[in-house]
Amino acid sequence: MKLSNLDDLHLFVTLVETGSFTRAAKILGIAKSKLSRRLALLETKLGCDLLLRTTRKQELTDSGRLLFCASKEHIEALAKVEEELSSSLNQPQGTLNILLPLEFFNKIISHLIGDFLKKYPKITLHCQHYSGSVPEFDPKFDLCFVLHEQALPSTNWIAKELLSFPQSIYFSPAMLTQSIEALLNPLGDNSSANVGISPEELSQYDCILEEENQSWNFRNGNKIEQVNITGKVMLSSPEMRFQAAEQGLGLCKLPNYVLKNRRESEALQKLTLTHPPIAQRLSVLYQSRNIASKTRTFLDYFQSHVGQLL
Repeated sequence: MKLSNLDDLHLFVTLVETGSFTRAAKILGIAKSKLSRRLALLETKLGCDLLLRTTRKQELTDSGRLLFCASKEHIEALAKVEEELSSSLNQPQGTLNILLPLEFFNKIISHLIGDFLKKYPKITLHCQHYSGSVPEFDPKFDLCFVLHEQALPSTNWIAKELLSFPQSIYFSPAMLTQSIEALLNPLGDNSSANVGISPEELSQYDCILEEENQSWNFRNGNKIEQVNITGKVMLSSPEMRFQAAEQGLGLCKLPNYVLKNRRESEALQKLTLTHPPIAQRLSVLYQSRNIASKTRTFLDYFQSHVGQLL
């Protein structure tokens, strides 16, 4: 004998609990005649009567009582799970793990996260930071935000580009040795103040590196020009690279937003180049297109507020 499907058991349990075909049909949202037919089909499948029905009342048979007692707990558990899933969809909940670049708009991101958690109080948010360029893809993170200049390495993750940030090469007046002055003003007078410097010339000077064996990328028409650079200091922190540039430790490539609204940025000057550095891009990585409600909610919220980063 094969037990019927869960739908039939749900109908039967509801009918027993309400004690009435009329009330059960109303709760289930079906016609009383359909409920009666479904019960008859269930009894036929099981090969036994479940209810004794009269014009005044209905009583469980022994088989009906056995089926009701065995099914009720499970039907209630499934109903609770369905309710929790529905609640989760309507009001996302759970723990969200996010990986962010080091020192990336910390103040703005902190405010954004705070506002998000006020709006969605059932979500717990865990943020971690990484230094360097592209982190290793760790499946424990629901979302990973990556700053990059060229195409990301091929993975099973889905990448979506969100924004791009212009970059420049900066230097400090403290670095104005004779050789740097020659680089900035090759003709030795003010007439060349706007003459662009070719990127390959930068390889002759100390630069502040972000990581080992680094090259800087410049856009030359439709091509990318790579320049190998060297320097005496390597710093993964953008803030520390900024401070090192202030001290005259080398030329420094930074996204323009790092210097935006900084009074102390007057201590740094921007090199005029024949070919500009390629822009830094912000992409978000996630593991599947069918992402959880909590993850989709945060991603949508971030995308709608990402303009604050510009």
